[in-house]
Amino acid sequence: MMEDCTNDRLKTPVLVLNRSYEALSITRMRRAVILLWLGKAEIVESFKWQIHSSTMAFDSPSIIRLQSYIHLRRPAIPLTRKNIMKRDGYSCQYCGIKGVPMTCDHVIPKTRGGDDSWGNLVCSCMVCNNRKGNRTPKEAGIKLVRKPKRPHYFFMFRSNFNIPDDRWRSYLFLN
Repeated sequence: MMEDCTNDRLKTPVLVLNRSYEALSITRMRRAVILLWLGKAEIVESFKWQIHSSTMAFDSPSIIRLQSYIHLRRPAIPLTRKNIMKRDGYSCQYCGIKGVPMTCDHVIPKTRGGDDSWGNLVCSCMVCNNRKGNRTPKEAGIKLVRKPKRPHYFFMFRSNFNIPDDRWRSYLFLN
């Protein structure tokens, strides 16, 4: 069916959105074209090249949206040191520095009622962690670069690949 398309292009990743425009998964071009041909999906964004068969041509999809809504149970992202570091981009959430040894810091210290949660743990460099000590950021006179929160389930998936098309960013909460 797809004679003008090389095997490399058929392996190009395509972002799959639910009917509600929520990112569901990533598939290969071949599977995306099949979903389009069967009428189970529509193109949201496409590349500049086309896929040709002997009787028709398709715009090559970069992002597709399913025609029907898929109900999925989202897997819980485990609260681990590694995932805290990954969520914060391996940068200190107090001073923004990267590339130095990092620790996990409780924004509200455990001795002050803070808990082990996505909203209370941040990545911190040793200098800021020692300066803050057993105090709140306000008491230590420092501010958080970004308020900590539970990451979207897709964060685990997206952290393991390079984004092939910048148009994906708005659907993956990266803007």
